[in-house]
Amino acid sequence: MNNDQRALIRAETRRLGFDAVGFARATLPDTVGAQLDGFLAAGHQGDMAWLATGAERRRAPQGLWPEARSVIVLGVNYAPGPGADPRQAAGQPDTGVISVYARNLDYHEVIKRRLKALARWLVARFGCEVKVFVDTAPVMEKPLAAAGGLGWVGNHTNLVSRRFGSWLFLGEVFTTLELEADPQTGDHCGRCRRCLDACPTAALVAPRRIDARRCVSYLTIEHKGSIPVELRARLGNRIYGCDDCLAACPWNRFATPTTEVAFQPRDALVAPRLAELLELDDAGFRALFAKSPIRRVGRARFVRNVLIAAGNAGPAHATELEPACRRLLDDPEPLVHEAAKWAVGRLNAIQ
Repeated sequence: MNNDQRALIRAETRRLGFDAVGFARATLPDTVGAQLDGFLAAGHQGDMAWLATGAERRRAPQGLWPEARSVIVLGVNYAPGPGADPRQAAGQPDTGVISVYARNLDYHEVIKRRLKALARWLVARFGCEVKVFVDTAPVMEKPLAAAGGLGWVGNHTNLVSRRFGSWLFLGEVFTTLELEADPQTGDHCGRCRRCLDACPTAALVAPRRIDARRCVSYLTIEHKGSIPVELRARLGNRIYGCDDCLAACPWNRFATPTTEVAFQPRDALVAPRLAELLELDDAGFRALFAKSPIRRVGRARFVRNVLIAAGNAGPAHATELEPACRRLLDDPEPLVHEAAKWAVGRLNAIQ
């Protein structure tokens, strides 16, 4: 019956629009908890205090829900189209680079709807109990995805798939069903260092080890304060997230572009002009990013990021960018004021 259940579940996940599905036990090796302990002991989590707060429950699914017996791990492809390497935009300093995942609708909402639909089907079909998660609870998503055979945790600390490269959104259904685990794929990074070498801030301190405090994604999304001055130039024109380590992965050559409409890039979020973004007030910010994951950082943090990118554009773009930066010197948000002061200084620097 177990295999029949798994076949039925696989078919339903495909019907609901998931691109990858696997089955794992509701446990994780002790090595996963040890790696988490080392990460936290080094202080590499930065402002993300919730990682330490939920550490005990994060170690294994049963720490979060003792009744869980199996985990259905799911993936949705969001690979960019041909010629859409996100690193190419680094050569356009008067525009901003937004991470591929954030160029349209918030994936949390898209995937959560599908997970809830799958959960309802599971309860009706098998009479089991379920809980669903998509980056919203103390869940070790990437190790669980690896345990369920979706891929392996790569040297960039993200999941790598033979079929989808580094471009999978993940979600999980914890269930009381006893389901046989899928075989794991093993590690296929070998000695490759492309992702480590691609990181603009050297945040990947070793294979599968990241210091989030140096990571562009952390600095532009999670970090609530001023971005450290010594790292600002390395951000270039990245204003929300960073895909450099993901895009460098050679396994991406097997990935096919996503066909999901919700993840097709909006024109307004592909190489947006910094000068226009600097004009955003609260209402403008909320309107532009109403259904985007970017909305959760708020206008002050986002404009901080745009100001850092404007400063990095340098004197060659001062005519276009300096007036907006100067206006933000009077912004009531200290975070914005400080970044504006830095940007004006950089734009006026002698070449």
